[in-house]
Amino acid sequence: MKDLHELVNFKSGSPQFRIIESLDKDAPCYRLYSQSDLLDDLTGIYAAEAESKEIRTKDKVHTLTAGDMVFSLITGKAALVQPMHEGYLYTQNYIKIVPTALFDARFFVYMLNEDVSVRKQLFLGLQGSQVLKYTLQQLKSLQIRRLPALEKQQMIGNVYFKQLRLNALQKRAAELEKVICLAKLAEAGK
Repeated sequence: MKDLHELVNFKSGSPQFRIIESLDKDAPCYRLYSQSDLLDDLTGIYAAEAESKEIRTKDKVHTLTAGDMVFSLITGKAALVQPMHEGYLYTQNYIKIVPTALFDARFFVYMLNEDVSVRKQLFLGLQGSQVLKYTLQQLKSLQIRRLPALEKQQMIGNVYFKQLRLNALQKRAAELEKVICLAKLAEAGK
């Protein structure tokens, strides 16, 4: 068993309340990474063009790159940033996880999101708290079991992401089926 901080480095997001917005049209404009963006990245299915909050600032801020591993301190879920969210500004509600050891990023997302031992450790860290929010310290001290061989990690990670996408597609299909059925019922009721 190793502490997570022995396997990865952590980069906290920009403190949103310290970012000074600029009215200067030449100041860079950033979209803020949100929970819906994280869920889209996790399933690979994007909701209709959601309105992301934008901010103009000349401040130095932390942004995401496609392939970055991100952990939400709000939900306790991890995802891999997809190209659609490249360049988004991430706030203090998110932690970018940068590997120091050789492992598969998809497997690591699976482990953070689904591994029973990891989930239990995260849950226990929330007990007694008034605000249910995870902390960087809690994340750093997660005890990680010995990792399987890289080939096995890749297999598990790929199956996990394919399953998440399949579940999201099935959910979307069921919603569309419901809309069609309700439209037919409304037509029949006329």
